[in-house]
Amino acid sequence: MTRRNAQCPGPVSRRSFLEVGSLAMAGLGLADFLRVRARATPAGRQAPDTAVILLWLGGGAPQTETYDMKPGAPVEYRGEFKPVPTVVPGMDVCELLPLHAKVADRFSVIRSISHPFIQHGGGAQQMLTGRPPVRPDGDAVNYFPAVGSVVSKMRERVKVGVPNYVVCTDEGTMINMHMGAYVGAAHTPFQIGANFVTPELTVQNLALTREMETQLEDRITLLRGFDEMRREIDASGDMVGMDAFNQLAIDMLTSDKSRKAFDLMKEDPRERDRYGRHAWGQRALLARRLVEAGSSFVTVEMNHPTPGQTMPADTIYNWDTHSVNANHFTDCRWKMPYYDQAISALVEDLYLRGLDKKVMLVVTGEFGRTPQVEYGKPGRPGRGHHCAAMSVLVAGGGMRMGQIIGATDSKADHPVDRPLKPADLWATVYRFLGIDHEFNLTDNIGRPMPILPGGEPIRELLPA
Repeated sequence: MTRRNAQCPGPVSRRSFLEVGSLAMAGLGLADFLRVRARATPAGRQAPDTAVILLWLGGGAPQTETYDMKPGAPVEYRGEFKPVPTVVPGMDVCELLPLHAKVADRFSVIRSISHPFIQHGGGAQQMLTGRPPVRPDGDAVNYFPAVGSVVSKMRERVKVGVPNYVVCTDEGTMINMHMGAYVGAAHTPFQIGANFVTPELTVQNLALTREMETQLEDRITLLRGFDEMRREIDASGDMVGMDAFNQLAIDMLTSDKSRKAFDLMKEDPRERDRYGRHAWGQRALLARRLVEAGSSFVTVEMNHPTPGQTMPADTIYNWDTHSVNANHFTDCRWKMPYYDQAISALVEDLYLRGLDKKVMLVVTGEFGRTPQVEYGKPGRPGRGHHCAAMSVLVAGGGMRMGQIIGATDSKADHPVDRPLKPADLWATVYRFLGIDHEFNLTDNIGRPMPILPGGEPIRELLPA
């Protein structure tokens, strides 16, 4: 369940909207979405053979309990856990991440990214867009397009039968920070809001136009509803005379390609077990299936790993582990095994399936956590917001792996080597995708706006 407090309610309540997906928030049904997108979309262009998976750690994950531990720091900084060696000499990770340790040669860690925005809204907008927010505390909706929306815009001529930009999250979760701003409603993400713990994956808000509501259900169970829906359409003949974009909407939702991409039941049960039979593992697995099917950008929100189940005492659904929200170390003991399993399985899968050059993985939140343990609630340790230093994991993309980039001081407080900004991270991603990050888009009043206001690809990651 969601916990709130006066000091920091967290990024967004897990149940902020009830069964509202991104298309509904934009006022668009699926057919309307396709109609808007197609105004500037000539048919028949093949998809570029690159894609990105972003695993979003909303609330801000701790660098000191993941990839930047400081065992020599005073106890009020180093916390309760110890580092363990990985397969990469000199690279340690937290003892709660033993599966990471086995695949460390297949990812790299950036320890020196920072920005100045310490509130969730401002930090999320900075990290998800590469641009400073208009207001330091952020707003409910981003003023600049999220990276996934920019990718969708730059690839708007691509039609592959699956959504080009997807966000996987909880049912009913508001995803405003992932939206398209001035690139337009056609480049909002296709939201998969589902309980990924139950055996069947039901995707909310696959909306059809009002004219079709009497013939077809406007919410479709992707596992069982595809075949039934196609049979009903074929038998009734109601496709005749429908708007061509309604036909395209139905075809996309009932095509073999979409059906196979969304159907986790087609996965070998052993693969599903390897990722973990929890929301984070199954979302990560679905993201891999979607990029294999042709999606260009898939964001996975890693909030509550077991939605529908009661959380242990002293934990919180997201990563915002203030003392007033949770016991930080109890929360880590609960969350990290889920996180470890999902991340390591996805990293390993990219290489086992030959996707390590096609797909780039980025794991980050809006900031890190304070190096010094806080006690906002007496007797309960926590860590607050910390935007001066954070750790970001990257894998795949044909990049150079098995390395640590940058360094922080002895307490993980601020960078002391190779300081980097969010724009540098996204300049690297855009380069991998073949997108010029200096290219000008147009904002709502006609001004040219470069995709990024600065930033350079991170040279240590780039292929030799």
